[in-house]
Amino acid sequence: MTREARRAPEARVRWFGLWDSYFVICYLVTTGLVFTSAVPQTGRMTAIGALTLIVPWYAGIGRPLMLRHESDRRNGVFAGGLFVLFGLATAVDLTSAFALFAIVPMLMMSLATRPAVVAGVLGNLVPVTMLWLQGGATAPLMLFVLLASLLGIALSVLLGLWIKRVVRQNKEHAELIEELRQNREQVARLSHRAGISAERERLAREIHDTLAQSLTSIISLVQAADAEVESAPAVARKHLALAGRMATESLAEARAFVADRTPASLQESSLAQALRRQADGLAAQTGLLARFAVEGDEHPLPMAVNVVLLRAAQEAGTNVRKHADARAVELVLRYGEGQVGLRVTDDGKGFDAAEAEREEADRAAEREAPEAGPGGDGSGDEDSGFGLRGMAARVAEIGGVMSVVSRRGAGTAVEVKVPLDGAAGRPAGPSAPRPEPAGRLTEAAHDGR
Repeated sequence: MTREARRAPEARVRWFGLWDSYFVICYLVTTGLVFTSAVPQTGRMTAIGALTLIVPWYAGIGRPLMLRHESDRRNGVFAGGLFVLFGLATAVDLTSAFALFAIVPMLMMSLATRPAVVAGVLGNLVPVTMLWLQGGATAPLMLFVLLASLLGIALSVLLGLWIKRVVRQNKEHAELIEELRQNREQVARLSHRAGISAERERLAREIHDTLAQSLTSIISLVQAADAEVESAPAVARKHLALAGRMATESLAEARAFVADRTPASLQESSLAQALRRQADGLAAQTGLLARFAVEGDEHPLPMAVNVVLLRAAQEAGTNVRKHADARAVELVLRYGEGQVGLRVTDDGKGFDAAEAEREEADRAAEREAPEAGPGGDGSGDEDSGFGLRGMAARVAEIGGVMSVVSRRGAGTAVEVKVPLDGAAGRPAGPSAPRPEPAGRLTEAAHDGR
């Protein structure tokens, strides 16, 4: 149980502790006054006995009823017992009327509002009624007792309404605390689920950008080596050597990924060097004419920016290899004023952006459909939507923007721009506006490539 959940019952216990102290003081004062009154000793002992019986009557029956704030037949029995004991004490010794300072609050706390007010009024009329029934009282005494009773009635009503309000507010406070506890638990559960979902998305992107792409390249190289093993053994060995190198690099990436460290290709080299190796590897695997260039003054970048740009180059290279049917590809790393950018262009077949956007919308609807099931996206796409769509999400996380431009027969250009804090060379912080990613066009480009 949380601290908020325990606070409400603890507050009620403390509040009733104060009330118990007040009840004891009223009992001691009243019995003390009765003990010193001019009534014969037998009458005084009877009155003190009746007042004393109120104590266990309250402790055994009344107090539990007041603590649980509920009404049933026992509340009426408790109020009736109070009236009998108080009436007996007042009939024997009128000084016992001082017990009203404790009787009226108990009636207010144990009964509903209207019955409690009526009971309080009747309780204040008991002394004047007993004085009238006993007879022999002078007119000034009767008037004094009557006025005291009327004042007691007014005070009883006000006190009763105040007590009811305090009890109601205390109950509402307890309910609000319980609701707050439940809301916090729900928020904690939702945050936990959101964290799990975000981590799964991150893992999916990491696996897609590293291991999955490397395994696809290794499979292609092994298949190429198998096709050339008899006719061109030297070429086959070249393919196998390249596959072995890629497997070694993939193993290093996997170890760094499991340890949540910097990608292996960035641990001992700059971003430009890693991108140059990426272009060389793409040329070696596919025979494409791959060029890499750096524009602007090269300077260190935050590791988060390095990782995103490297992953963007890897994903763009994979798309060129798998979909573009290109002859040349160019990677350009641009260092600008307050930003850094990466542009990957190819002279491949390109695609129709409008058509690809419609297809992506249809696939998105299928992924959201119930029949897609919890284990898949319902699209049948081998990349499962973690290609350029995942790249756009990566770029947006560091405040950047990604754009994709393509036409049929005119190749494709993928460009990533990341704003930097010029003073410290860091990505723009939370206070800086974050541009939106390329949206559905970016996602469509992945499936259209």
